[in-house]
Amino acid sequence: MPQLADLTAAVAAGNRKDTARLTQELLDAGVEPQVIVEKGLVPGMSIIGEKFAANEIFVPEMLIAARSMKGALALLEPLLADAGVKPEHTVVIGTVQGDLHDIGKNLIAMMWKGAGFEVIDLGTNVPAEKFLAAAQEHNASVVGLSSLLTTTMPAMREVVKVLREAGLTKTKIVVGGAPITPTFATEIGADGYAADAGSAVAVARELMGITA
Repeated sequence: MPQLADLTAAVAAGNRKDTARLTQELLDAGVEPQVIVEKGLVPGMSIIGEKFAANEIFVPEMLIAARSMKGALALLEPLLADAGVKPEHTVVIGTVQGDLHDIGKNLIAMMWKGAGFEVIDLGTNVPAEKFLAAAQEHNASVVGLSSLLTTTMPAMREVVKVLREAGLTKTKIVVGGAPITPTFATEIGADGYAADAGSAVAVARELMGITA
């Protein structure tokens, strides 16, 4: 019988075929889908995030690992849904209004999903009201805002303002993108700043009090 550590290693190596095969073999052996996610997939993506933050790997390797993880999730998600199992935390993510860039946003969305969060991806050019509606509809624990253009930084400020004025004080807001700095994040009232996809996972987990 394959071990969960084998699956973790396959995800971290970005081996899509082995990840799917090991996931199916673990299911056939009677391992619960939620255990496979929490003890097999999530640790693999955590390794990837740590390596990326340490500049040991780069965006292509991270994308390969995320895609191998997605293949495993395709097998697991229907079973989790049938069992009524949902991730404990939901995150809403999007690129703010006026900005059509999505590579960084897509990468963070994949990393958050691989880390065990339910991800609602609103896409690009997202107005503040749409972030608010999605956060309310899905009872979001985290809202992630991405911006690549200096000219759209005010839109990020507006989203934070709208969410706070609506009373979503328990929803944590994480911001990031090329022109964004920790100082700007603090200035606009965000709860966290993510310099890259690897740190985005660490920041979200810290804000949710996830230590394991």
